[in-house]
Amino acid sequence: MIEQWYDDELCRALPPLSEDANKYTRGQLFVVAGCAEYPGAACLCAAAAQRAGAGYVTVACAPESVPVVRSFRPSLVVRSWEGWDPSHIPAPRDGHPVAIALGCGFDPEDEKCISSALIALRDAKAPLLLDGGALGVLATKEGLHSLRWRRSHQANPLVLTPHGGEAARLASAADFSPGMPPEQLASALARFYRATVALKGPNTYISDGERTVLMAEGTSALAKAGTGDVLAGIIGSLMSQGCHPLDACVLGCTLHARAGHLAAERTGERSLIPEDLLDALPKALQAIA
Repeated sequence: MIEQWYDDELCRALPPLSEDANKYTRGQLFVVAGCAEYPGAACLCAAAAQRAGAGYVTVACAPESVPVVRSFRPSLVVRSWEGWDPSHIPAPRDGHPVAIALGCGFDPEDEKCISSALIALRDAKAPLLLDGGALGVLATKEGLHSLRWRRSHQANPLVLTPHGGEAARLASAADFSPGMPPEQLASALARFYRATVALKGPNTYISDGERTVLMAEGTSALAKAGTGDVLAGIIGSLMSQGCHPLDACVLGCTLHARAGHLAAERTGERSLIPEDLLDALPKALQAIA
């Protein structure tokens, strides 16, 4: 059975805001993104995470990308990913949620991107979202080996946010057909990778292997490079605030789609760019809250 969520369910999924909250209790998100060729991916992901409510957003990116990300948002904490070690990121504890969003603007052929994804799969103690180039790494022999290790040693949630092409590669690596209907593909990927999967498209299917939810509010305005980085930031932000992975994905995908509609009202569908979603996201959040 495929579910659809409406505003009352989306509102219940929103992390509550406490009057005595601080930047740490609001949630910490560690964004690992932005190789030298794609610094904008880190910018979009991290800024979306801030807009979606995370209290503290730290970016680890290629050394060449650091000044670009710092200048995009002075409120971000930005460091080179040289020496980055996911084992140094604390596990979530009561009142102090934490998450990691990794892979936006990754080059799957770059050694640093490959090693970061593999190490995070094995060693990260916090809930982990993989997007972009990190999904390509997961679909390799080394990625599947790290996944098997993770199944035995790690209990922290894993979220995957593939588009159709990335989902096909993940399916091929798992030795099942990528040609099945998207709702079945999302569920099959979730079961094999033991993850919550948001299979992106005009209709987005979110599955944890047991439940599958359809988010049918997409718009062609979002068919632009960079909008997926914004989505990863939104979902990662909600995870960092303590959202259950399925809730974070359904709520995040809906907010992303509604921000797309709101932004397109101003720019038109043809002219929308990912930065417009950052400006429209607060209004989309307010409407649900």
